Amino acid sequence: MDKDLIGKYGQLVGGKRGRWITLLVWLILLAVLNMTLPQASTQKNDTARNLSSELPSQKAKEISGKYFSNGTGTPALLTWYRTGGLTNDDLLQIQKLTQDLEQNPAINQSSVVPLHRMPLPALQAQISKDGTTLIVPVTFKKGASSVEMEDGINDISEKIDKIFQNNPLKAKIDSKELVVRTTGPAGIAVDATKLFSQGDLTLLFGTVAIVLILLLLIYRSPILAIIPLIGVGIAYGVISPILGWIGESGLAEFDSQSLSIMTVLLFGAGTDYCLFLISSYRRQLEEVDDKFLAMRLAITNSSGAIAMSGLTVVFSLLALLLTKYGAINRFGIPFSLSILIMMLASLTLVPALLSILGRASFFPFIPNPAKPKKISKIKIGASVGNIIVKKPWTVTLITTVFLFAFALFSLKIQYTFDTLSSFPKDLPSREGFKLISDHYSPGELAPVEVIVKNNQTNSSVKKELETLSYVANVTEGVPSENDKNFVKYNVKFNINPYSNEAMDKIPDIEAKVINSLKKEGVNNPSQNVWISGMTAEQHDTKVVTDKDRNIVIPTIIVMIAALLLVYLRSITATIYLIATVLLSYFSALGLGWVILHYFFGVDAIQGFIPLYAFVFIVALGEDYNIFMISSIWKKSKVMPLNQAIKEGVSESGAVITSAGLILAATFMILTTMPIQVLVHFGFITAIGVLLDTFVVRPFLVPAITVLLGKWAFWPSKVKRYSSQEN
Repeated sequence: MDKDLIGKYGQLVGGKRGRWITLLVWLILLAVLNMTLPQASTQKNDTARNLSSELPSQKAKEISGKYFSNGTGTPALLTWYRTGGLTNDDLLQIQKLTQDLEQNPAINQSSVVPLHRMPLPALQAQISKDGTTLIVPVTFKKGASSVEMEDGINDISEKIDKIFQNNPLKAKIDSKELVVRTTGPAGIAVDATKLFSQGDLTLLFGTVAIVLILLLLIYRSPILAIIPLIGVGIAYGVISPILGWIGESGLAEFDSQSLSIMTVLLFGAGTDYCLFLISSYRRQLEEVDDKFLAMRLAITNSSGAIAMSGLTVVFSLLALLLTKYGAINRFGIPFSLSILIMMLASLTLVPALLSILGRASFFPFIPNPAKPKKISKIKIGASVGNIIVKKPWTVTLITTVFLFAFALFSLKIQYTFDTLSSFPKDLPSREGFKLISDHYSPGELAPVEVIVKNNQTNSSVKKELETLSYVANVTEGVPSENDKNFVKYNVKFNINPYSNEAMDKIPDIEAKVINSLKKEGVNNPSQNVWISGMTAEQHDTKVVTDKDRNIVIPTIIVMIAALLLVYLRSITATIYLIATVLLSYFSALGLGWVILHYFFGVDAIQGFIPLYAFVFIVALGEDYNIFMISSIWKKSKVMPLNQAIKEGVSESGAVITSAGLILAATFMILTTMPIQVLVHFGFITAIGVLLDTFVVRPFLVPAITVLLGKWAFWPSKVKRYSSQEN
């Protein structure tokens, strides 16, 4: 962009009058949006679908609802347990509860197993073989949201508290008292929603606190520490009502998880963009007396890199809209919108704030042309630059081997789609599942429902399924009341129905049933089999997310490459900048796995994490490369390339290190959450940011630039000073 035009823009947002107008525009926008539009938190949808209705498990769910309406709905499994064995008094009170639930159903309840109608000996036969555990299913209405099911579970909890003298919901598992825990699909869904919803404020306050502390430590200026937070805070205040309007209008969906991570992203990346400008402004204040001239020069020097960095992240995040899995797709709009608005704020609002405060922003360490510059930071940056220029091959080999070694460990990562395993061990639904798996077949938690269209009255499907080694039990086929050709079987595994092992058995079960129908002479047997249940949905989730990953990752790489080509006009630089950040991504996955698996005993990480981490590590990591390489590019026009690299590394080193530490720390805030998927995601992403900050940006990228020399600019032209290079 033309320097004169950028200078005029700098005058517009940071000049004597422009700074006040810019601030006023933002404040008016903030007030109007918040008075006229709803907040994002009021429009989030934690019950939005993750899987398309066209997927096998969802088609099966539709068939089940159509032909077996009496058995549809989401079950909650009330799991009763006493270490010394359930007593007759326990059973009588449980019968009293089921009678109450039948006569006065809980909110959104559709059915309950009528244990009160059973004679005591028949009920005792339902208890686990060791006599300690009993499962009481309560089904909620078809299509009930997790919030509606939570209301129902709370209603059941109140009934339990009234009926039982000592509330079994509060009793500890290892006590001798009667214990009950709510698990099953309904219990798990409710606990998952609670976990994500409870994290919103924790993440917000935690992120603000860590950013403030780090800014105070880095700049030792209370005013300067507040400025980025004010900028991010105002941007957040603008983003929330816009998202609320988008949600209210039905233009896009978002949930608690996407809003929580958006907060971290906004404060982390937003603070980075502010620091890029602040660093440039301080350098100019050390050179010139006029603070308005200093701001125009700062904007001229940094606005291109900030805009390019922001757009790189925005377009990368928009690529998430190409995904088919709902939870990932719902990230696209909140994340990209937040970065876009924060980028605009860092190019308008933050310059205005800095211009209003001027040199006082840096109190008590006020920059002044009359004062000598601090030598320590210059020496450190210059030393790194000298090492790179003098020994580029050594630096390139050492850093590449270091990163590649950890990248190899990424091939050993074990993935899981088991939602339950990401919950805290003391969560009710997980405790209930452990009771079931310890005292019953684990498959009791979430049976697989097999529906076949078959007019044979003596079908061999049940016998065929019972031959499978991982199947504990298959119920008798139940014909549909609407169409006798449709028959339903419940298949209970003898393994965890949420495990990868169970998930991988779905195609095997389908093949077994199809083969059975073939033997019975059913035409088009593959068109007459439907498999539903949580295990089948997990299988579809894996299939869909694998496809999403294969679409999104190449798309992001192509988009970043296109943006880099436009900005740098260098094919060579585009190739090695993308290659280095990809290497750091795989290294982050590998190093993250090494630490999580070998030091913290993590057996598997959630299958979504590679895609989540890729978007953030690659897009945000490229930010730092862009900021540093743009500095080298500009300096190479007026000095020898090697000298430009030295000064570029020295000049950008401090601000990028500060920005990287802040961004990594904000992602580490996610590790305080009680949900393992967020813990693992935050940890791996933070590692990726640190690798970019301390390995890729200061060493690997400039060393490659030295090795390539003039070819780093190809096919662009740049002034040559080869004869003068040191």
